[in-house]
Amino acid sequence: MNPVLSCLLITCLSFASTVATSTAKPKPNIIYILLDDAGYGDLSCYGQTKFLTPNIDRLASEGMKFTNHYAGSTVCAPTRSVIMSGLHTGHTPSRGNREIKPVGQFPIPANTFTVAEALKKAGYATGAFGKWGLGNPGSEGDPINQGFDRFFGYNCQRNAHTYYPTWLFDDLRKIELDGKTYAHDLIMDKAVEWIDRQQDKPFFCFLPVTIPHAAMHVPERYASPFRKKFPEFENKVGRYGNNKPFAKNPAAQFAGMMTALDEGVGRVLQSLEKHQIDKNTIILLSSDNGPHKEGGHMPNYFNSNGGLRGFKRDLYEGGVRCPLLVRWPGKVKAGSTSDHISAHWDLFPTFCELAETEAPEDLDGISFLPTLLGGSQKQHEYLYWEFFEGGGKRAARIGKWKAVQNQINRKGQDAPIEIYDLEGDRAETRDLAAQNSKVVARVREIFKQAHTPSPIWKFNWEK
Repeated sequence: MNPVLSCLLITCLSFASTVATSTAKPKPNIIYILLDDAGYGDLSCYGQTKFLTPNIDRLASEGMKFTNHYAGSTVCAPTRSVIMSGLHTGHTPSRGNREIKPVGQFPIPANTFTVAEALKKAGYATGAFGKWGLGNPGSEGDPINQGFDRFFGYNCQRNAHTYYPTWLFDDLRKIELDGKTYAHDLIMDKAVEWIDRQQDKPFFCFLPVTIPHAAMHVPERYASPFRKKFPEFENKVGRYGNNKPFAKNPAAQFAGMMTALDEGVGRVLQSLEKHQIDKNTIILLSSDNGPHKEGGHMPNYFNSNGGLRGFKRDLYEGGVRCPLLVRWPGKVKAGSTSDHISAHWDLFPTFCELAETEAPEDLDGISFLPTLLGGSQKQHEYLYWEFFEGGGKRAARIGKWKAVQNQINRKGQDAPIEIYDLEGDRAETRDLAAQNSKVVARVREIFKQAHTPSPIWKFNWEK
C-alpha cells in the first residue's frame, strides 16, 4: 500500500476509535445504602409522622418507591450474605448471626462470588463503608478479600453495638479511636471522601450504615430538638448491654439518629451534584430487616413497622418487608411507585445488568431493572426465608399469599403452616390455612426445594 494512504488510513481509524470511545455510553455509578434495623414505617415517605427524613424523601420524589420489597433475612449477617451472594437464605453461605472470637463473625467462604467481585471484574471501583459482619478481620470473608478495593467501618457486628467505639477497621488495619468519636459521622466522612475521588471509572459504593441499630446513640445536637417534642420520655433510660452512654429519652435519641442519617444521605447527594455525576449515578436505599425493640427503642410508638405484623427476628411482614427507594435522574421516573415483589437477592443481577456484565446463572435473584425503566418485568415464582433462632422458622411469599411456619425445631418440619392473603390482610391477622389446603401443600413443596442442607446451618431434624 502507498505509504501516504497507509498513514491516512491509520489516522482515520485512530480518529474513529477516539470518537467511539468519547461517545460510548458510560456505565452508571451504583450507590447502595443499607439501613440497620429501620422498619417499613421509619421514613417519612413511607408514612413516618413523628420526624422527617427530607433527603431520603428526595430519593422517592425524584425516583421510585417500592411497596413490596423484602429483606434477605430478619437479622443482620444473613441479609448481608444474601446481598453479596444473590442467593436467598436457603442457599446463601451465612444464614444467621454467628460470632467468631475475639472479633468478627462467621466468614463467607473464599469461593463465594460476590456482587462486589462481579462489578470489579466489570471495571468498577468498589468501596464498602459501615458494618460488614461477614468475616473476621483478615479472614476469607473480610471485605478486602471479597471484592472490595476499600473498606472502612465495623468489621465486627458486636463492635457496632456502640456508636462510640474504641476501634474500627481501615481496610485490613485496625485503627484506635478515643471512644468519644461518633462512628457514623466518621464512616460517612470516609464514604464521601471516596466518592469524591472516583473520577476515572465507574464505582460501586456499598454503604451499610449502622443507624438506627441499638444502642440509641446520637450527638446531643440531634437529640435536643426532640427532647422538647417528646418530654414524656425524658426520665426513660435506654440501656443496651454495657455500651455506654445509656440513652436518656430514647425517643429523642431515635428521632435524632434518623435525622443524622438523613443528613448523611444529603451529603452523598451533594457530592454527586458537586462533581456533576448525579445523572449517571443510581442510588438505592433499603434496610436489612424490620425494626428492633432494644436499647429503649419503642417501635410501636413510632409505628416503625408501618402497621405490619412483627419485628426484627420475625418472618411476618414486619420482620422482613422493608423500604426500597431508587433514584436515577432521567432514567427512573420521578415520583413513581412500584408494587413489584422483589427482595435483596435481586440486587446482584440488577447491578450486573446495570454494569452490562453477565450475572452468574445460579442466582436466586431476578433483575428488577425492567421495572425501574418501565419495561416488561419477569416475576418470582416465590420468595423464601429460613431462620434458625426463636425455635426455627420458615416463610414464603407466592403472589398474594404469605406463608409462615414457626417453632419447627420443636414441632418438626411438618409443623402447622399459617397462610395470609396480603392483598386483603397486609397485617397478617387472619390465618386462612384451613380454607386453602392447596396453597399449604404448595408451600410445603417450596420449603423442601428451596432449602439446601448446610453443615453449619441446621434445623433440629437435620442433626
